[in-house]
Amino acid sequence: MRFTRRAAVAAAAGCTLVFAAAAEAVPMLSGSDAVQPKVAGNAVPVTLMRGLEKAPVAQGSDRMDGGTAANPYYGYDGDGPMVPAPGDLPTSTHLVEATKTEPDKNTYLVLHGQNGPDASYNYGTHFVFQGHEGGAPGFLSRINLDADGTHRVTLMASKDTNGDPLPDFDGSTWDPFAGRLLLTTESNAGPSVFQATLHYPSRVAPLDGVFGRGDYEGVQADSDGRIWLVEDSGGAFGTANPNAKQPNSFVYRFTPSNRGNLAAGGKLQALQVISLRSGNPIVLHNGKADQDITSPDRRDLHTYGKQFQTRWVTVHDTATDGAATFDANALAKARGATPFKRPENGVFRPGSGFRQFVFTETGDTSALSEAGAALGGYGALYKLSQSSPGASHGTLTMVYRGNEMHTGFDNVSFSSANTALVAEDAGDTLHTQRNAFDSLWAIRTDVNYGAPSAPAPTRVLYVGRDASATIDSGFSGMDGYQNEGDNEVTGIHVSDGDASIAGLLGVEVPHPWVPGSPWRVFFTAQHGDNDTWELIHN
Repeated sequence: MRFTRRAAVAAAAGCTLVFAAAAEAVPMLSGSDAVQPKVAGNAVPVTLMRGLEKAPVAQGSDRMDGGTAANPYYGYDGDGPMVPAPGDLPTSTHLVEATKTEPDKNTYLVLHGQNGPDASYNYGTHFVFQGHEGGAPGFLSRINLDADGTHRVTLMASKDTNGDPLPDFDGSTWDPFAGRLLLTTESNAGPSVFQATLHYPSRVAPLDGVFGRGDYEGVQADSDGRIWLVEDSGGAFGTANPNAKQPNSFVYRFTPSNRGNLAAGGKLQALQVISLRSGNPIVLHNGKADQDITSPDRRDLHTYGKQFQTRWVTVHDTATDGAATFDANALAKARGATPFKRPENGVFRPGSGFRQFVFTETGDTSALSEAGAALGGYGALYKLSQSSPGASHGTLTMVYRGNEMHTGFDNVSFSSANTALVAEDAGDTLHTQRNAFDSLWAIRTDVNYGAPSAPAPTRVLYVGRDASATIDSGFSGMDGYQNEGDNEVTGIHVSDGDASIAGLLGVEVPHPWVPGSPWRVFFTAQHGDNDTWELIHN
């Protein structure tokens, strides 16, 4: 029996740690501790809101079941030691430590009959799949939550079906219609979307002429089998605004000709937003970065209370354009789609009938950005509303506008009908500028944050910086050094693991942290030790 909203409320009634707010059953949680200053040489612990604990599910030092010489560990490639030797310094031809694999978006599934390299071992039924954003080759891993240490993490694949090395992956999701994991890579240098089978060894196939090439990151399926994609493509810096970037990324929707076989092709569309001032589409002006960075339309897009009309424009259709490789970003610009400032991830608001799609915008990740908050320098959280997921038109509103302490918005996942858990990737430059590392925020989609009395987002956790990332920060900027000197909250994922079409994320309202609930919450502290955790109620 699926854990329904009614069941969640019933369970909550007997638990003193739960209260009802805005018709939702949620645990009695309070915000986490205040941020701690960034000090050279000092590690900073993860702090969580009262009522939550983090339970480790995989550590970067876990040796992978079926690992190779190139990909031996969950969080480290095989090209060096995990910690630099005393006195060792990097050069252009010498690595002082292994390249960090940077496990990224988590996808949790409850499955039966999963196999692995050890044919005699029972791998259990609860799994977290991940692509990895760093290292070479890239790879797909599976955390076996029911397994012992030796079998805890499985290397599922490091080559595609053509025998080519896998790229670094950023996004992942489960497509129950095609029965495939979908993996995205934030690079248009090669195929940008791949589909992968679940069983070991996974067959990972590129979908190059289907989705084209773009800096795809966020990926999500809707109730009709369409695939929604969110792109993270950094634009040019302005001349008059040298610390602000031109909006250069798009939100896409792919309608397959056969939802059970994505390789058969379909129609790729990009979102177009209509200006409140001119009535024309808000588009990119080639060679005029400053004009786009400071445009009145850009200010309107980051002003509370404004509502924009939207429509979808076709970028590519395999039925008429064929299946040759194409540049999705370039075609979106040519077709008059509306660029955003790095909208990295998006999900459907649960219980909305897939009529509301919420997506993040990262912004410039610099306190020096001339755009500031008013022009999107710190990004935003947006909501696209339509009469149905396949509707041609809709409306766009801003839910929350970022600021210096709430910015770099990246991964997003709902923990209730109206609570979006939004992870930061502010970057180490902004960490230094604001003297604070990344946080995971709870932002309500039913709150008017533009009102004078509006509450601030609630900090669910402050990721701090582990000892390994602290060591890495000391090497940052040195010639030949390849790893990041901070931790990033990534892979925030709330799911009950239901792999059926009826269990598609967005159908039911999540109820994690309620006794008896199958909903689980995972996140990764990327870089440094590269550990993945489950957030549990204590």
